[in-house]
Amino acid sequence: MDNILELNQICKTFSKSNFTLDNLSFSLPYGAIMGFVGENGAGKTTTIGCILNTIAKDKGTVKLFGKEMQDMDTDSREKIGVVYDGDNFPTYWTAKQLSHVMSGLYRQWDSALFQKYLEEFHLPAKQKIKQYSKGMTTKLAIAAALSHHPCLLILDEATSGLDPIVRDDILDVFLEFVQEENHSILLSSHITSDLERIADYITFIHNGKFIMTASKNELVYQYAVMRCRKSQFLAVDPADILAWRKRDFQIDVLVPNGKEAERKYKGVVIDHVSIDEMMLLFVKGEKR
Repeated sequence: MDNILELNQICKTFSKSNFTLDNLSFSLPYGAIMGFVGENGAGKTTTIGCILNTIAKDKGTVKLFGKEMQDMDTDSREKIGVVYDGDNFPTYWTAKQLSHVMSGLYRQWDSALFQKYLEEFHLPAKQKIKQYSKGMTTKLAIAAALSHHPCLLILDEATSGLDPIVRDDILDVFLEFVQEENHSILLSSHITSDLERIADYITFIHNGKFIMTASKNELVYQYAVMRCRKSQFLAVDPADILAWRKRDFQIDVLVPNGKEAERKYKGVVIDHVSIDEMMLLFVKGEKR
């Protein structure tokens, strides 16, 4: 069994908002971190809801740990740690009260580990959560997610409220987590520098549709952007174009293999592509 998470042809339509998650398929291997990216409204949170079975999908299958998770499947839920962007717990609780509640929900709840994270993240155990800053509430949610010894972390914009110093510490915690070969992380984030630092794979979605999954090595060493004049662009083989966008006096072309493009198209400027620019080309660019 190579994948901790597998989505196959997931569909979900919201008639009121006219949004559809359209036959979404991708998989997350064991021991890996996957960055999950797309513009606001692309369907990332809906996808996470379908994975966790908190949103009823219209069709398709989600396999966690090699099997589909049912509503009463507490064993699988025990092995998943989840952090949402926003309030994860009642704000009138304290961290100490949260630990007591969690110990009744999770068989493997580790109060000592939770206390260790509270001290490491400088979170007062007896202060009400409503008195925490946004960054503090995010750190509390991450501490709670890690303290019942999950195998899979699902994080929806979990680092968005953290300053760069604390975010760097949290990313180290995530990297340490996946040192266990049966651990993985699905991390939805708009902070693409975080993903470029720790992710093994990046999955792009746009408007409810799967665009692509690429390994970080592919992003670093293969994918590239050609900066073309119009005459150069017209000479590019459509099979080499993933997406393109006209910008001022040039046309930016996303290609799957920069070295191959450099060999085929003489005189064209070819640059490394960042996750931000890749997403911009997929969202605002055109297909040929």
